Amino acid sequence: MKKLFLVLLTLSAAVSAFSIPLEELISPDKIRVLLAGERPTEIQFKDLSPHLIPNHSGLKQLLSRIQTELGPSVMVETLYLYKKPAGAGDWTRAEQADLYNQALALSTLAGLQYYSATRGSMRTFYETSTVIDSPSGKKPQGDPLYTVPPAELTIYARQKDLTFGENIYQYNYHVIPGAIVFIQQNLTSMTAGIIPAVGKNKLRSAVAVIDAGGYLLVYAASMAKAAALPGIRDRIGNSFSNRAEAILTWFSGQADKVFAQ
Repeated sequence: MKKLFLVLLTLSAAVSAFSIPLEELISPDKIRVLLAGERPTEIQFKDLSPHLIPNHSGLKQLLSRIQTELGPSVMVETLYLYKKPAGAGDWTRAEQADLYNQALALSTLAGLQYYSATRGSMRTFYETSTVIDSPSGKKPQGDPLYTVPPAELTIYARQKDLTFGENIYQYNYHVIPGAIVFIQQNLTSMTAGIIPAVGKNKLRSAVAVIDAGGYLLVYAASMAKAAALPGIRDRIGNSFSNRAEAILTWFSGQADKVFAQ
């Protein structure tokens, strides 16, 4: 019984619900920009230190570890502010679990549209998106569901997008104080048409969802060690910016499912 109590206590602590005020996470200038409905974006090819990352120690540690492991040559960051319904405050444990499950629902990425500034029109991001049992088996699975989100989780997905084709990805999910973070890593080499763009395991795309009381602060960062071919870095930078825009739009819709209940 004592052992069971300790297990339950650990699980409860892993999903403890508390918020962090926006003023502690980002500067007043960034708050004003976000409240005006903008989504600030940074694309970097030289100074690859994060410029938009919120002041959250757990998130900073995760991102620092990624940078050290990857040694990226391109980084794209985006910030987004999701306003909860009137009267909503700190997320409850149930809401946090629902948001976690919505982030696990990778099948809902299929058919997602985003606006392509270069084409001046809407474009499909992921044509297909399916959770699979393993990188080798590739057997389709349903989107996972958890009543109590685990502190860490790894799942795999087979996804086809219109820029880099079909690839196998690993998704690592982390529940840290006041936040949910998921990180995408490519397990296959990515090509833009016939041009090698990003080698195997050379991409990391992280999305952090931080509870800020009446808001969710969402931070997205994509980093890659990209091919050093003429024009390819710019193309990858623009593509990552579009990917971030699409993912933030997707997440906003997923959050609506939670807070509209």
